[in-house]
Amino acid sequence: MAFRGNRRRLLYVMGKRANVIFVVFVFVLAPLFVSTALGQVQTRVRIIEASNVGSSIDPALRDVHDQLGSLFNFTSYRLLRDESLSLVPNRPSAINAHEGVSLEITLTKQQKKTAVYQIRILRKGSEILDTKVRLSPGKTALIGGPKHGQGSIILAISARF
Repeated sequence: MAFRGNRRRLLYVMGKRANVIFVVFVFVLAPLFVSTALGQVQTRVRIIEASNVGSSIDPALRDVHDQLGSLFNFTSYRLLRDESLSLVPNRPSAINAHEGVSLEITLTKQQKKTAVYQIRILRKGSEILDTKVRLSPGKTALIGGPKHGQGSIILAISARF
């Protein structure tokens, strides 16, 4: 008879521990698995106007100023738009860049250390650029775009996953 009492108490304690583990999994760990399973990648897209009119740099672009200066021959950079997107593979997102120019960005593949994007720039519905970009977490890719005013559009794309 003493054995049955101990067995019941042991089963009761084990059941309580299993419930606690289940609750921890559901509320703490499951969201991590869900976002990984869905392949969501937090993506920042900045649309920059670059020109040789003046010599100013938008304070919001200080983190990419050195990259801009080493890749492009402009003296002035102004942020036109800053978008944060949560992208899922093979679902394009569109951004109206500026004056008839739009951007379509699609996460095509996500691996442990890289995200691959398909980037399309359209002017009045006609494609003017179609390229792929491979990014590591926390890195920024700069893409030279179409003419704009007295300069050009530059895209700064960053991934966080």
